[in-house]
Amino acid sequence: MSKSSKKFEKLEPTNYLTHHNFLFRNIDQSWIEQYLSPDRLTVEKLYSSRPIYTAFRTDAALEYLYVVIEGGPIVVRSTPLDRIIAITYANSCFGMQNLALSYGNFSRGFPSLVEAYKTTDVIKIPLEIIRLIHQESKTFRQRYGLLFELQEKFQYHLLNCSTYPPQAVAALLRALVYQERELGNQPQADNVFVFDLPVEIIAKACQLNHRTVEQVLKGMTKIGLLKCPKSSQNDLVAVVDPEGLKAVYGATRDKVSWWPLR
Repeated sequence: MSKSSKKFEKLEPTNYLTHHNFLFRNIDQSWIEQYLSPDRLTVEKLYSSRPIYTAFRTDAALEYLYVVIEGGPIVVRSTPLDRIIAITYANSCFGMQNLALSYGNFSRGFPSLVEAYKTTDVIKIPLEIIRLIHQESKTFRQRYGLLFELQEKFQYHLLNCSTYPPQAVAALLRALVYQERELGNQPQADNVFVFDLPVEIIAKACQLNHRTVEQVLKGMTKIGLLKCPKSSQNDLVAVVDPEGLKAVYGATRDKVSWWPLR
């Protein structure tokens, strides 16, 4: 059994969800227990590079909402361009756009592969439970709707920037900062946003090659937008100046002096 699964058992389902997950955080535990009984929830390990499901298939819907406990990230790859259009970290959820509930009833897109980029522990909550809580809790409904809003804004950041590499990478980082801040997951205690964000994910999201992404990250670190995390994990990206990303996000080629290519 995984470490996170043991942690889940120790905390008990409702305790874990009401303390950590965005949708359920701080909702009255005694009330939510009537819906989230342990025997109706499934803890599952999703392995890297294995498909979880294909989103937006015609006349196909999911039976579960996936809650990320630990690991990941979970990514969504849009089929037409093989572009990553969604990134989900711990304490958030995925699958809403394919549940026959709320905006999921009319949320459509190109068929897109949903997969765990790295091994991920999740809780699967059946649709009928989500439906009941959605009907009874105004707070839950508002948060559930916000997940759709955040997904739209994430894609907006990626699609409304130039192909200029510094701007493209800054757009992705700003999208992640905004997403995790709204979900209440970050920043860290030192006001730094830390993401497990491999170069390949950045490249697929921004449609750049790996070498270009590495050079942009190096330049951003040199000017103080990013820093090298103390962790030995090479895939971590630490944003120390999220506001400073705005200047890069909206810049033209002439305004980014640290980028060598004109």
